[in-house]
Amino acid sequence: MKKSYKIAVIPGDGTGPEVIKEGIKVLKAVSQKFGFKLDFENYDFGGERYKKTGETLPESAVEELRKFDAIYLGAIGHPDVKPGILEKGILLNLRFSLDQYINLRPVKLYPGVWTPIKDKEPKDIDFVVVRENTEGLYVGTGGYLKKGTKDEVAVQESINTRKGVERCLRYAFEVTRKKNKSKKLTLCGKTNVLTYAFDLWERAFHEIGEKDYRDVQRDYAHVDATCMWMVKNPEWFDVIVTDNMFGDIITDLGAMIQGGMGIAAGGNINPEGVSMFEPIGGSAPKYTGKNVINPLAAICAGGMMLETIGEETAGKKVEKAVMSITPKLKSLSAGKMGYSTTEVGDLVISAL
Repeated sequence: MKKSYKIAVIPGDGTGPEVIKEGIKVLKAVSQKFGFKLDFENYDFGGERYKKTGETLPESAVEELRKFDAIYLGAIGHPDVKPGILEKGILLNLRFSLDQYINLRPVKLYPGVWTPIKDKEPKDIDFVVVRENTEGLYVGTGGYLKKGTKDEVAVQESINTRKGVERCLRYAFEVTRKKNKSKKLTLCGKTNVLTYAFDLWERAFHEIGEKDYRDVQRDYAHVDATCMWMVKNPEWFDVIVTDNMFGDIITDLGAMIQGGMGIAAGGNINPEGVSMFEPIGGSAPKYTGKNVINPLAAICAGGMMLETIGEETAGKKVEKAVMSITPKLKSLSAGKMGYSTTEVGDLVISAL
């Protein structure tokens, strides 16, 4: 009997439904090839639903989504909805409610893809960022004093717990060990200024490494130095682990050096629960319905999803298929690929 997985699909806004359609097309093809079954169920969470109902997620949504093996997300962001409403109400809500405490971002330059960094090749840009995903500044702890006056004070606090830091670090050590490249894990922080938060991170980093991961080389870099070296010497990095805000920033830089948002995929991971996978780029509303958006990031996110739910061979096959077709594209940018959105999906399927 075929193994079966239940996948919740949130196509979302703008071009999200278009890229998710191609991703599902590829996922169905690879599941047939490797002998397992994927059952997809669609949810209409996003801007249009919010405009009609005034709700981002219904009360039942989180508990319902817990029953799935994974969540496959297209994009969130609508031009008619004030920025922050959908992002907080859907994305952050799901990450926090489902305790998706890892944001996993491979930064990998594929063959034939242009990078803005001179003289760098695919062998030079191949690392992973493990970002803590449910703590730090994004918890939203803080407030105002005398708001709207000339004496206004705004406070935003970074919350870092030993439990949250340690489980993120352990996940990063495991990723480094499994990746088995140079087996170097770099802690990205700011110990010279953020002396409380990153003292906790640094102490936990070395305690865990010394006790349980002596085969993994431990490295440290301030976040500003990390940004410089990602541009100058990206080959120095194997796996980077960092907090929520720094991770948010350096992964966007990572997307640019690997060729842009059109190829960047990520996972919001709960290793003990349900995880959510998505292309990193936004909803790109100006391209909606034109069949010109690049679906490769969504397809790669689907491959990551397969690896995480236990179909690692199939997931790696998806990535290899993408790598085999990237040299055929004129560009990764929307409307400049030399192929339509659906044609790119077909190319990946033919490469499987």
